[in-house]
Amino acid sequence: MKLWDKGFSNDRKIDLFTVGNDRELDLVLAKYDVIGSLAHARMLYKIGLLSGEEMDQVAKALEDILEIIMQGRFVIEDAFEDVHSKVEYLLTEKLGDTGRKIHTARSRNDQVLVDMHLYLRDELQEILSLVTCLFELLLSQAEKYQQVLLPGYTHFQIAMPSSFGLWFSAYAESLIDDVYMLKAAWKVVDQNPLGSAAGYGSSFPIDREETTRLLGFSALKYNSVAAQMSRGKSEKTVAFALSGLAGTLSKFAYDICLYMNQNFGFVTLPDELTTGSSIMPHKKNPDVFELVRGKCNKIQALPYELTLITNNLPSGYHRDLQLLKEGLIPAIQHTKACLEIVTSSLPKLVVKADILDDKLYDYLFSVEAVNELVQKGIPFREAYKQIGEKIASGEYKPNKAIKHTHTGSIGNLALDAIRKKMSEA
Repeated sequence: MKLWDKGFSNDRKIDLFTVGNDRELDLVLAKYDVIGSLAHARMLYKIGLLSGEEMDQVAKALEDILEIIMQGRFVIEDAFEDVHSKVEYLLTEKLGDTGRKIHTARSRNDQVLVDMHLYLRDELQEILSLVTCLFELLLSQAEKYQQVLLPGYTHFQIAMPSSFGLWFSAYAESLIDDVYMLKAAWKVVDQNPLGSAAGYGSSFPIDREETTRLLGFSALKYNSVAAQMSRGKSEKTVAFALSGLAGTLSKFAYDICLYMNQNFGFVTLPDELTTGSSIMPHKKNPDVFELVRGKCNKIQALPYELTLITNNLPSGYHRDLQLLKEGLIPAIQHTKACLEIVTSSLPKLVVKADILDDKLYDYLFSVEAVNELVQKGIPFREAYKQIGEKIASGEYKPNKAIKHTHTGSIGNLALDAIRKKMSEA
């Protein structure tokens, strides 16, 4: 069944090519298609296009379909083009002509739009919740290990003293930037496009404010053409937000893989979080974090994929837009999976103490030596030169008793301020 069916058969090859994997992807949208249809039906009743009896019948039938979906028993057979045609078929099969009225004053275009907006809104909310859990865990780890020093690097060269507290809380605060982006994307999708029909509105006296209220959107996408143009723009906005978060997770995963390397040896993972080699019995590979890194790098490519699909399209609907789901829906699922696996794995990370006792890291303290001379009244450039000469001659001896006090330093992580910042975000 196709919503645009005019009574003649389509070539099978054309059908396979145009539908693609929409049926599979639409399963995640099925719940939202029913919710949108229920709001649309209630609006049709309000303006007199459905009777009270018809409204009750449609509501009961849609609630039954929703229950099937929530139980995981809903399928979209090959006979149907998408979720919209399957839901309408079930209504028509049960209610006859009453079921056929459900498509009054709407198009498949605004059905897709409202389904995606509702789906993206829910998924972003879930991702924000997962980010909050990871944030709190990172801060607790920062507090736990704030006294354990860690080498800091620039250019992959030993630079200055850091700490595990500083490292963990750095990623916690970085997540706040990602929350800003996710909230911005949520704001974009929290607008009701229903009622824009094929992109040019309807001659029926529909009440779009009513469906906005019923669906819990905070705003209405007023202009029907603008509503249609949000297809692609919404997905791309969400993709950029996911990309920012993926960048944070990818960098964190890379750090763990690097720090676990035997040449660093800063952290270790228990056996259950590592994999072995088929020929090397000693291997403990951080595959979990390598896959987080790889999946997140793939997510970071998504905004550009969606840009290339949409950037040469004029206003109005185009079938190209169907392809947006192929990248975005899996990316959302991968993002949630990465957040969950990092959050569940992080408490099992074993941190090594006394790393900086190794002479390898003596030069980490050269800046401390320079600053000590400056505090005695020696100009910075002269102090820098003196310590440089001592290093060159082999006379330099590190003083490892460091004291940093400014906000955001090793000795003052400002964890409460970071937590407050996240709360406000």
